[in-house]
Amino acid sequence: MEAQDTTELMEQKAHGDKNQNRSALTISILAMVLAIASLGGSNAMKEATQENILAANAYAFYQAKNIRQTSFKLAAADLELQLAREPNMNATAKAMFEKKIEDYKKTADRYESEPETKEGKKELMVRAKAHEATRDHAMLQDPWFDYAEGALQIAIVLLSVSIVASMPILYWAGTLLGALGFVSTVNGYFLFF
Repeated sequence: MEAQDTTELMEQKAHGDKNQNRSALTISILAMVLAIASLGGSNAMKEATQENILAANAYAFYQAKNIRQTSFKLAAADLELQLAREPNMNATAKAMFEKKIEDYKKTADRYESEPETKEGKKELMVRAKAHEATRDHAMLQDPWFDYAEGALQIAIVLLSVSIVASMPILYWAGTLLGALGFVSTVNGYFLFF
């Protein structure tokens, strides 16, 4: 072997090591982004599930309050009808009926809105809508994390193969997919688009 051949081989080996190092560094960075995307996707799904449960609970509580409120309204209406049917009722009984009607109406009104406990129908509806909004936001985030994970995993495979096969086209394809995965990860957190 001549000296020139040896020099060319050494240059090719050095060039190969440089490409391998670049690919390895890119793989490391994409693996980190993949871990972040995986964490974001997992958290988004947990949040969506939790908020869906909380919204369902708030709606169930709302329905229970509505049923109770309707029961009190019906009871008050029934007592009013009894009073109307018996105009000659003695004063004590009439006072008891009127007191009970007033109590039923106050309770029914209280079920409509309870700002101090935040458990009135109006407050429960606001709470349920807030949980739905948070759930919907998490549901919008999740697909972006899924896209990111897929793109990043394929990018890592292409970059790994580019090291073994010494094919620059695989490096550039992997880098492009990695960049798309990175953009999808960032969008998963911030929902720019």
